[in-house]
Amino acid sequence: MSRVLRSRPVLVEEAHRATTFEIFFDLVLVFALTRLIGFMAESLRPLTLYQGLLLLLWFWYAWSCYTWLANQVRADVGVVRTGMIAAMGAIFVAALVIPEAWQHEGGALSPPLTLAVAYTVVRGLHLALMFYASAGNGQYRRQTWRFAVSTTLAWAPLIAGAVLGGTGQTLLWTVAFVIDYGGGRIATAASFGEVRSGAHFAERHGLVLIIVLGESLLSAGAGIGLTVIHLPVLVAATFGFAATVCLWWLYFVGVAPAAAKALSAAPRQTRQRQRLASDAYTLAHLPLVAGALYLALGIHLVLATVQEQAGPGHADGEPLGWLVTIVLYGGTALYLVGRFLFLRLTVRTSPGQLTAIGVTLVLVPVAGIVPALAAMGLLTAFLATLVLYERLTLTARVD
Repeated sequence: MSRVLRSRPVLVEEAHRATTFEIFFDLVLVFALTRLIGFMAESLRPLTLYQGLLLLLWFWYAWSCYTWLANQVRADVGVVRTGMIAAMGAIFVAALVIPEAWQHEGGALSPPLTLAVAYTVVRGLHLALMFYASAGNGQYRRQTWRFAVSTTLAWAPLIAGAVLGGTGQTLLWTVAFVIDYGGGRIATAASFGEVRSGAHFAERHGLVLIIVLGESLLSAGAGIGLTVIHLPVLVAATFGFAATVCLWWLYFVGVAPAAAKALSAAPRQTRQRQRLASDAYTLAHLPLVAGALYLALGIHLVLATVQEQAGPGHADGEPLGWLVTIVLYGGTALYLVGRFLFLRLTVRTSPGQLTAIGVTLVLVPVAGIVPALAAMGLLTAFLATLVLYERLTLTARVD
C-alpha cells in the first residue's frame, strides 16, 4: 500500500484513447440517470422536472470533472484508479436514493442527507486526485487550490438543504450547484487544465452519450411494465426506438468525427484547445445528454399511456396531456439545441440548424391535441425527415 501511495501519476499522451475502466465508470453515471427517469416519471409535475434537472446538473458536473482529470493522468492505474473506484461507489449510493431525494424519513441518515453526503464524497475524492495529479506541476497545483475553494464552499448549502427539506432544500441545492459550478468555472478560467489528448476527450463524451441513448431505451421500455403488450404499444415502442436511432444519427454520423478532428487539430497547450473542450464538450454536451434523458422520459410516459388506453375500460385515442407532450418534444428540442451549439463551436455550421429547433417547438400544440400514439409518430416522422434531409444535403456536398 505504501508503494502505491508513493507512486507518481502517469501522464496522458496525445495518442491516448478511452479505456475499459473509464467506460465502466461511465456506466455508473448512466445508472444514476436512469434512476432520474424513474424519479420524474413517478410524480410528473413541473417541480419534479426541475428537481430532476438539478440532480442531472450535479451528476454531469461531477462526471465532467473526472473526465478532465482522466485527460491529465491515466485513470486506469495506481492511485487514480483506486480513487475513481471509490467515487463510483459513492455515485452508486447517491443514485440508489434518487427516488426519495426529497423525502425525509425517520432515522439517522435520511435519503436527502445520504445523497448529499455521497455527492460530497464524490467531489472530495476528485479534489484529492487533482492534488495527486498536480505533483510536479506548479500551474496545475495552483489551479487545483483555486478550484477547491468553490467546491468546498458548495458543501455547506448542500448539507443544509438536505437537513432542511421542502422548498428550502430545492433552493439551497440550487445555490450549491451555482457555487460549485460557477465558482469552479471562474477559478479555473473556463478550463479544468490542459487537454493532453483531444481524441481521448472527444471519445469520452461520445461514449457517454451513446450509453445514455442506449440506457434510455431500457428506461423507456419500462413504461410498458409486465402486462400483456398490445399492438398499439408495439407501434409506440417502435416509434420510440426509431426516434432514438435518429438522435444517434444526428450526432455520430458526420458531426462527432468532424468535431473530434477539430479538437485534435487545435495546438496542444493553447487556449484554443482548452476553450473548445470546455465549451463544445463540457457545456454543449449537457443539453445533448439532458435532451436524450427527457426524450426517454417522454417515451416512457407515452408507452405507459398507450398501454393503459389499450386495457379494458379505457378510451383509445386520448391525448398525452400537455406536460407529457412538453417533456417529449421539449427533450427533443433540447437535444437539437445542444447539437447546434456543439456544431457552432467546432465546425461552424450554418445557423439554419435553428430551423429544426423551431419546427420541434411549433409541433407541440399539434401533438398536444392528437392521440398519444399519433404524437409519438409525429415526432418520429419529423426526426426521420430531418435525418433524411441532412443525409441528402451531405451527399450533395460530397458530390
